[in-house]
Parts: sequence; C-alpha cells; structure tokens
Amino acid sequence: ILLLLRNPKDVATSFYYFSNGISTLPSYETWDDFFIDFMTKKMAWGCYFEYLSKWNEYAADENIMTITYEELKENPVLGVKNIAAFFGIPLTEKELQNVVERCSFQSMKKNSQKTHGVFGNILFRKGEVSDWKNLFSEDQNEKMDKAFEEHMRGTKLGAKLKYDVYCKA
Repeated sequence: ILLLLRNPKDVATSFYYFSNGISTLPSYETWDDFFIDFMTKKMAWGCYFEYLSKWNEYAADENIMTITYEELKENPVLGVKNIAAFFGIPLTEKELQNVVERCSFQSMKKNSQKTHGVFGNILFRKGEVSDWKNLFSEDQNEKMDKAFEEHMRGTKLGAKLKYDVYCKA
C-alpha cells in the first residue's frame, strides 16, 4: 500500500477549491466559513487528522510505504525510484524518466480533460506546495498547528509530516 500524505494546510486549501467546484458538495462563500467547518470536523469525508490518526495504526507495517506530496514535488526522480523499489518494479533509466514526466502535475493537468473529463480542472488546480499561505490568517495558521500537535504528536506519521512538511515548507 502506498500512503500518500500532504500538509494538512494544503489539504484544507485544495479541498476548499474542490468543494466550491463540485455542485454535489457544500460550497462556501468565504475561506473563513470553510476553515471553521474543516476544523470542526464537518467535511464531507470526515476529519483529516482522524484520517491520519487511523492510518498511523498501520504506518509501521512493512507492506505500507508512506511518502508525502512535498517529497514527490521536491525530488520526483527519487520518489518514483523509491516507489518502484517498494513495489518490486525494475525500471530502466528511460522508463524512470517517462514515469516522472507523465506523472508530473503539469503533465496530468494538461491531460486532465481526457483523463477526468469536466472534473479535470477541478482536480488539477495548481499542485503547489505551501499554497495555504495565500489563504490562512495568522490565527488560522496557529489553530492548524495546534490541532496538528494535538492529533499527531508522538506518532510515526506526525513525525514524517512534521519533518517533511513543516520543516521544508
């Protein structure tokens, strides 16, 4: 199992735009309204921190590889090599480069209308790391940090996200 994680702040940011782009999901007039719902567990798919906490129970299993979106953005070649090795898939250098190119956010966004139809532009908005800085107030940033510490302190996934996400963001 490949467990892909992302900075909770960027998860919230992406889900805000996603929610407002899908008519079957609640939409929000303001980021502040969305943030309150996100932090009070009123999201369509539940609480991200509870999701992380549940996965943490399995994080040490040898059949689970955990990687962050931020790691893949920072070094896609190393990320693909590690994923391929985890699944026991040998790749030539040409195959590796092909996978990296085809799996880049830019490539997936470019092909999103073919692969995902009308949802393409909603699913592939920006793909940036730290886009949360364009929405979060200082108070919201502090609240998210506090929630992260409360839910993830002392956990394997919390340590991975803390190092890979917060230290590099």
